[in-house]
Amino acid sequence: MGRPQTIDDYLEGFTGQRHDLLARLRGLAREAVPEAAEAIKWGNPSWVHPSGTILFMIAGYSRHANVAFTPSTREAFQDELTGWATGKGTIQLPYDQAVPSDLLRRMIAFRVREHEEDGVLWM
Repeated sequence: MGRPQTIDDYLEGFTGQRHDLLARLRGLAREAVPEAAEAIKWGNPSWVHPSGTILFMIAGYSRHANVAFTPSTREAFQDELTGWATGKGTIQLPYDQAVPSDLLRRMIAFRVREHEEDGVLWM
């Protein structure tokens, strides 16, 4: 199969706990921002604000999944991310650990607010 065209296509490329974690992240995203459209951007599942701006993305790798926000969103939660590997705007979620659902919901809410109130676009 070529590049995934939908998030369902993307998830089909994973099995076991990799698939389960990515599916949980998708469910959390749908719950947290039901008004956002799902799309594949740069080959990854993304949630797009009705204005057309990407809010965040997820990606599956061999040992972890990434949730990618803007650097400003990740920085706003730096003190709460001490147990997680992070990048410029990303958080690595190992497949064998619990998803920090409450933290991710708050980060998603922050990201929506920073876009709607402060005009913060995608990277």
